[in-house]
Amino acid sequence: MTTVDGMLLGRYRPEELHDIFSFLTAEEMGELIPYFEFREWQPTEIVMKNGDPGDFMGFLVEGKLAVKMEAIFPDKFILVAVLERGSMVGEVSVVEEGYRHATVVAMEKSHLLILSRENMELMLKQAPSLGLKIFRRIIHVLGHRLGKASDRLSRLL
Repeated sequence: MTTVDGMLLGRYRPEELHDIFSFLTAEEMGELIPYFEFREWQPTEIVMKNGDPGDFMGFLVEGKLAVKMEAIFPDKFILVAVLERGSMVGEVSVVEEGYRHATVVAMEKSHLLILSRENMELMLKQAPSLGLKIFRRIIHVLGHRLGKASDRLSRLL
């Protein structure tokens, strides 16, 4: 575990991240932390941009993010979601190579724990059971989001 005076990544105590990683034991969380990088965005900064290569995902520790999709009108966007503490963002990027499908903007100062595709691959080699738990969490979140999107679509039809 990368710690500075008992702080993970020099920023957070393990108990401060328990709610975000509730699907992991304390030991597993300790194994996971070295694969992360801490990053911070200021309000209005772009975290991810539609069309850019997707090479990382993030776990939102503090702040709020707006997920926007381009509208049919130039330079206009549709707000798809507002993500808060505990949310995952860009998760498909660690599973497959490709490009971002949405633009994500910090609505307020936001802290993310970043998992690069490269570090995910490394985790799958070094700690496959941990990588599997991350994949299961990604599938769980995507399933939940798909269910909500289906509900919204069915109300429109």
